[in-house]
Amino acid sequence: MNGILLIDKPSDWTSSDVVAKLRGVLHERRIGHSGTLDPLATGLLAVFVGRATRAVEFAESHEKQYLASLRLGLSTDTQDITGNRIGGEPRAVSDAELEQALAAFRGDILQLPPMYSAIKVGGKKLYEIARRGGTAERKPRPVHIAALRYLGREGEDVLLDVTCSKGTYIRSLCHDIGERLGCGGCMSALRRTRAGDFRLEYAYTLDRVQEAADRGEASSLLLPVDSLFADDPALCVDAEAEKRIRTGAAVAVSAVDGDYRVYGPAGDFLALGRSQNGELRTIKSFFEV
Repeated sequence: MNGILLIDKPSDWTSSDVVAKLRGVLHERRIGHSGTLDPLATGLLAVFVGRATRAVEFAESHEKQYLASLRLGLSTDTQDITGNRIGGEPRAVSDAELEQALAAFRGDILQLPPMYSAIKVGGKKLYEIARRGGTAERKPRPVHIAALRYLGREGEDVLLDVTCSKGTYIRSLCHDIGERLGCGGCMSALRRTRAGDFRLEYAYTLDRVQEAADRGEASSLLLPVDSLFADDPALCVDAEAEKRIRTGAAVAVSAVDGDYRVYGPAGDFLALGRSQNGELRTIKSFFEV
């Protein structure tokens, strides 16, 4: 079984929990994911099955989109609603004040990673240090907020639509917005709606995957791995070239320089390849060995 499975991750599950569950459901050891979601978060988790796990590295850098709930007037040690209160002061914030604050976080910004994160400092993960009551020096990291839209309010929460680069912590974004407004803030809910070209509306619940597996139809839920490279043009090679590609050798091609989805004469997706100066070399192979 090979391909990409889009999962609608439930709350209170880690991304690793989802992978462990799917290994049992699909009876496949080779399973990985791109773009970790916190246990509190729900939504799109792209899971790579079988030989498709070789494509995870290409998906990790994809732009992500989220629906986030910001609870103003509350600051926590984890920067989300599950943490311990460390500050904040509830007060009325007008839409105009909010819009003005959001403007400062659009585009290229520097973000200080939260202590409750998997980033390593001195060989130790920050959340391990934080759980022992410690702190560690962290350096702000550049991230890009491509879009940050105010959607309105729901009860106590401000609703935001965020499109951002790899490495962006939405928890920290909510915290920083609260700090800028002077009242504190934390993330109260998060749902990922898009990762690259993959969208939440095409994702399956774990129950749906289990039902399909029970009927022996789980493979029908998988997207082909070449769908990840849909923006790259296709290049078909003959049988002799396919043999060379399967051995890792370069082949002569009459294609312009660039990256290609490479297919054999039978239509099998062989590899992501790069053509340069009339020679095609494999970036990553995806055929079964």
